[in-house]
Amino acid sequence: MLLLHLSDVDEASWGTRLAEALAPYPVVRRGDAYDPADIRYIFVWKPKPEAFDGLSNLKAVLSLGAGVDALLRHPNLPDAPIVRFVDDDLSQRMSDYVVAHVTMHHRLYTRFRADQKAKRWSQLYPPAAGQTTVGIMGMGVLGQDAAKRLLPLGFTLRSWSRTPKQMDGIEGFSGDAGFEPFLSGTDILVNLLPLTPDTAGILNYQTFGKLRRGVLDGGPVIVNAARGGHQSEADIARALGDGTLGAASLDVFQVEPLPQDSPLWAIENCYVTPHIAAISSERTGVVYFSSIIKNHEAGKPLINVVDRARGY
Repeated sequence: MLLLHLSDVDEASWGTRLAEALAPYPVVRRGDAYDPADIRYIFVWKPKPEAFDGLSNLKAVLSLGAGVDALLRHPNLPDAPIVRFVDDDLSQRMSDYVVAHVTMHHRLYTRFRADQKAKRWSQLYPPAAGQTTVGIMGMGVLGQDAAKRLLPLGFTLRSWSRTPKQMDGIEGFSGDAGFEPFLSGTDILVNLLPLTPDTAGILNYQTFGKLRRGVLDGGPVIVNAARGGHQSEADIARALGDGTLGAASLDVFQVEPLPQDSPLWAIENCYVTPHIAAISSERTGVVYFSSIIKNHEAGKPLINVVDRARGY
């Protein structure tokens, strides 16, 4: 039996479509009558504290999100495999966001918006794409997809990850020893890392100060579409104010919704979006998770299982 425990999404719609895809396999939702001992799979998003109570025969926790950092902090998380959502549609949406903001900053949008506001005609030519280095932090599914879509645009690409990752056309860096060399040649820093104790707060003033200067007018740029826990917002505000950063695109925040008193709202070279870079599609999610359950019930191994020690 599959139990849905979904908060802040349309649980009824997900339940209906999963029941259709899995029929005759039983699917129940919170509030339905069921024996917790009969639940073999639980499909979760922002599960409440009691979500896992009594699930003594659980075979897997299915997470609607690609990131599982919040789920791993759940106080009653059972000792069962966690399957995260890996989906081409979600990857495409995230890459759409990354490409849009990288190209916006490469073409010096902040500078020319200010010129327009001041009615100032200043023909400053942006560097060629090949002269501009985009550094991607995190080379999992999302990072690799973003790199694949940026490469044909002509950018010089480099990556940084916890362990060495190789991808054609990209200069790879890894580990603590590779972090500063990676930053020193990066003009636009894109963060797609998983949030772990090692990566929390990695977007800070010290990091910003190690990015390359002299290529983009106004200074280097950051794009964070991963987790708010990666960034120090006070450091971002400071760096945007003193020129350490030329601009920032932020889709995630330490507190969401972003508080009304956050200084980030009013900073002209800070581009705030309300955690909309990518979304888990119900259409593709139903296909993905129903296939996982069918295959596992048929004796096949689970896919995209989270390594709890690494946090992703």
